[in-house]
Amino acid sequence: MAMTTPTRRIHYSPPWGNASIIGVAGSSGSGKTSLALAIVASLNLPWVVILSMDSFYKPLTPAQSAAAFRNEFDFDSPDAIDFDVLVDRLRDVKNGKVADIPVYSFQKHARLEQTTTIYSPHVLILEGIFALHDQRVLDMLDLKIFAEADADLCLSRRLVRDVKERGRDIDGCIKQWFGFVKPNFSKYVAPQREIADIIIPRGIENKVAIAMISSQIQKTLQHKSAQHQLELTRLGKIAEDSPLSPNAIIIKQTNQVKAIHTLLMDETTSTEDYIFYFDRMVALLIETAVDFLPFTPSQVTTPQGHVYMGLKKTAEISAVVVLRGGSAFETGLRRTIPDCRIGRILIQTNYRTGEPELHYRALPANIKQCGLVLVLDPQMSSGGAALMAVKVLVDHGVPEDRIVFVTYMAGRVGVNRVLRVFPEARCVVARMGDDMENRWVETRYLGC
Repeated sequence: MAMTTPTRRIHYSPPWGNASIIGVAGSSGSGKTSLALAIVASLNLPWVVILSMDSFYKPLTPAQSAAAFRNEFDFDSPDAIDFDVLVDRLRDVKNGKVADIPVYSFQKHARLEQTTTIYSPHVLILEGIFALHDQRVLDMLDLKIFAEADADLCLSRRLVRDVKERGRDIDGCIKQWFGFVKPNFSKYVAPQREIADIIIPRGIENKVAIAMISSQIQKTLQHKSAQHQLELTRLGKIAEDSPLSPNAIIIKQTNQVKAIHTLLMDETTSTEDYIFYFDRMVALLIETAVDFLPFTPSQVTTPQGHVYMGLKKTAEISAVVVLRGGSAFETGLRRTIPDCRIGRILIQTNYRTGEPELHYRALPANIKQCGLVLVLDPQMSSGGAALMAVKVLVDHGVPEDRIVFVTYMAGRVGVNRVLRVFPEARCVVARMGDDMENRWVETRYLGC
């Protein structure tokens, strides 16, 4: 089954492809984090996230680290922030890519080896004392906010935070405040007030300002949703006018396969029989998909002493289950590839707009190094969720030609929608169905 590449690639931009970034600056202790949390809480959406500039302090030299433990290092100067790394990560977020965020320990005064990951936010809130300082950051911001608070209140908040969360003593905190924080506020922080779009006094107590910002973000999200729906409609029209992609592999319709189809399509089939034969069909689909794994010639000796020239796999296989339906594939997958590493993605369709939405992802470690990645979903109709699932893998570094979407039933438009955007990927299908057929396969399998 040699891969053939169909016609030219069609561009697709997911909802997070041009993330909106909001900057929140202000004095240390002015309530920036609390303000950002209040905005996120008022929206109650999984794709609005907060990024703290505290993660981007520069690694310290031994001399600087010793000074930091004596409370004599200036963390409140722009020179302490690694703006180059910050700008690079913001560009990744802006372009819909995976952004690896450093982790800084104030107890150790050092950047830790591990990182955290930000991926697919529609809106990102950047909060920090210098969020509006660097012109490269300003060029990426869609909204600039300055949080204002009384200096005495800022000092008391900083004392509580540094003692409780950063392991410092009160004398050291006061030493830092008067030695660095207060003079740097006038020199570096206060000038950001002049370029802010919105100045918010009283922080989280200012309910009107929070409601106004939340309303603006809601409008931004609604605009992104409308644009994404138009994008899917455009792709659907292109797919309708195209023949079935040569990278869509329909398994051979043998008598056994037709007999299993008959049982699965029969509404009188018992739940026990349905599960048994669906697991058998999944095994056939997985066996077909595994043929795309790279193999290399291998010579072995048989128990009778003969030499056999065969093949052995040269890379590992991972699978990504598209929840909830993809969980119906797991038993058949385990029977076929017992040691397969499995990840999960939750993509749900918004029943008000019909738009697929990414809610959760947990991918196998080092998935981009796998020789083959199977994406499992029992049914593909419009192809919107499948398109998003493949896009997630590509954004995480999985080469397109190593991705195989495996499904029991699919519509021609849905398959073409995916393979016109990702022409080097492949799709293994057991049965071609109607383009807009309602999902029923996992309901029969799971019983609910």
